[in-house]
Formats: sequence, C-alpha cells, structure tokens
Amino acid sequence: MLDTGNTAWILTSTALVLFMTLPGLALFYGGLVKSKNILSVLMQCIAVACLASLIWLAVGYSLAFADGSQWVGGLQKSFFSGIDRSSLSGDIPESVFFMFQMTFAIITPALMVGAYVERIKFSAVLLFSGLWLVIVYAPVTHWIWGGGWLAEMGILDYAGGLVVHLTAGISALVLAAALGPRKGFPDQVDPPHSPALVMIGASMLWVGWFGFNAGSALAANQDAGMAMLVTHVSAATASLVWMFIDWLKFGKPTLVGLVTGTIAGLASITPASGFVGPLGALIIGGSAGIICYVLVSFVKNTLRVDDSLDVFAVHGAGGVLGILLVSFLIDSNIGGAGYSEGMSASSQLNVQLIGIGSVFAWSIIASLIIIVIVKALTGLRVEDSYEEEGLDISSHGETNYRQ
Repeated sequence: MLDTGNTAWILTSTALVLFMTLPGLALFYGGLVKSKNILSVLMQCIAVACLASLIWLAVGYSLAFADGSQWVGGLQKSFFSGIDRSSLSGDIPESVFFMFQMTFAIITPALMVGAYVERIKFSAVLLFSGLWLVIVYAPVTHWIWGGGWLAEMGILDYAGGLVVHLTAGISALVLAAALGPRKGFPDQVDPPHSPALVMIGASMLWVGWFGFNAGSALAANQDAGMAMLVTHVSAATASLVWMFIDWLKFGKPTLVGLVTGTIAGLASITPASGFVGPLGALIIGGSAGIICYVLVSFVKNTLRVDDSLDVFAVHGAGGVLGILLVSFLIDSNIGGAGYSEGMSASSQLNVQLIGIGSVFAWSIIASLIIIVIVKALTGLRVEDSYEEEGLDISSHGETNYRQ
C-alpha cells in the first residue's frame, strides 16, 4: 500500500541528491581548476547528468533492478516498460524509486570528472561515461542493491560505498593514468582558482548528502534519522581532522583542505550510514580525515598518477574505509543496528572483503576495455595547444572571466 509520508521523503531526497551534482559537485570541481577551464568542468558535469538520465531510462534501471541473473538484470523494464502510475516499489511509487536511483546514476560518473579535468576531449567524456554506466555501474548496482550475488551473501553497503564511491574512484584512477598527467605535474600544477566556489560546492554536497544517505532508508523512519545524524557527525569530524593536519604540516589551516576533509568524511560514512551510531561516525570520520589525506599524496607522489582532484583518494578509498569499518561498528554494543542473524564481525568482514575485491577488479577490467574503445573512436586527450589555451575556449568557445 502506498505510504504518502515515505513518498514525500523520497521525493525530497531525490531533489537533494540531484542538487549534489547540479550545482554542488560542478561548483566544487569548477573552483579547483584553472580559471580557463571552469566552464569545461561545468559542461562535463551537466552533460553527464543529461546523458546518464537517458541511459537510465533506456537500459540502466532495468539492468540494475529488473529480475534477471545474479549478475545483471533483464531488459523487461527498459524505457519504463511494464511500469505505470500505480506501480509500487515497496510502499512508494516505482516512478519515485526510479528517479531516486537515477540521481545516484548521475552523480557516480560525474564524480570521475575530477580525475580528468583540463586535458580530456569532451567527446571522450560522453562516450566513456555512457559505456561505463551500462558496463560497470548498472551490473554492480544489481549485485548489491538489485538482489544479485553480493546481496545474497549479505553485503552491507547502505548508500553506495561500493556501488558509487569505489566504482567511480578506481575507474577514475585508471582513466587518469591512461590520459597522462597535466603539464607540470606534480610540482607545477596551479592552485585552485576559486577556493570560495570550492567551499560553496562542498556545502551543497554536504546538504545534498542527507538525501543520499538518509534517503536510502526508502522511508521516513528511525533509520533515516540515524543515517542523517551520523552523516553530519562524520563530515564534521573529518573536516576538522584534515584542517588540523594541514595546519600542523603547513603552519596555516586552509579552506580547501577543510572542505576536502568534509567530502572524505561524507564518502566514508556513506556505506555505513544506516548501520552505525554516533560513536561509529566519529571513528569513521576521524579515520577518513587521516587515511584519505595520506592517500592524496600517495597517488600523486608515489603512484605518479594525476588524479587531478583526488577522486580515488577521497571517494574510492573513503568508500572502502566505510565498507570495512561497518563490519565492526554495526555492533549494537556501540550504538550500531546490530548484526544479521548468524553474522559476526569476522564473517561480515569476509563478505565485505569479497565485495571490495570483486567491485575493484570489475571496475579496473571494464574501464580498461572502455578506454580502448574510446581511444579508437574519439581519442582521449586534447591537443597540447588546446590544453595550453584552456578547454573553455578551445573545446566550447566560451569564457567565464573576461579581461
């Protein structure tokens, strides 16, 4: 039976999650790049959002959530086939569930924009993102949220530590490596051109994340309330931890550092948000502030990969951190929701590790295949002269800042 209260909350959450991408993520990323590339970043984010929406309607939703095998759904719900106004998903309209999940399918490839800014062809962005949604995102969603093989094993991923953050994080790292670094990387890359825009975008992401995590309860209930609480606690904790590390290291606390910590805390709590209590959120947020901070330097200086805006270190690693820690922090003795029948910390951790390994492997393999296809059809990287001029003018014929 339709529940109007739950429906109202998921309608609201859907708007909040779309707000994360448009304009939150777009402004966050846009402020981090050179001034001559801001419009290219905004263009990539909104174009990916539009493309993902149509792919979700055509095949994405069906592959993720229709009945099928343990590996992928069937095509019986393609183009919303067989679904009408009265169709329900649980106690909310299926149209609302479809839209809520669409906003997740929008933000996940948009997260990857941060890895390849300032040097990628716009045609490559569209082709890679479209293929990636069908080949990587939809099947992994089915494995975990659509009744697939990881769901049957009892995987815990409340709002997307694997489905969203690990898939995007590892695929972004692979694509960044394939593209090659920006000119002057890592020592001569310009600082963010607008820390103010970065903070505004991060704040929008923080607000929108309440729809992301609390909306994943798919009901206006106690789980949604706790998910919202722990989301905020983790974000606040990681923000301060990152800020203080910067302060100790460089002698001054930075705005960009603080809000990067915010995103790390939000990404890390995502898979655990419906399962842990406030103490668990403090632990996850504090751990995220330290571990993600260290990995930013590791990716750039040790791996020598120009993951430009730290998609893997913040989202990929953050998602994995939350996936691992929920195995212990779900314990009801420390305010968690408690283990499922027959599960313990060790058995749950085993399932979580299988989930991490399988999603990690599939994301790498599929991304490499997609990159080969994209290289053959459109090429990946813009010409050196385009990169020097800036993608705003060279790729889109527009500029945001006039002299």
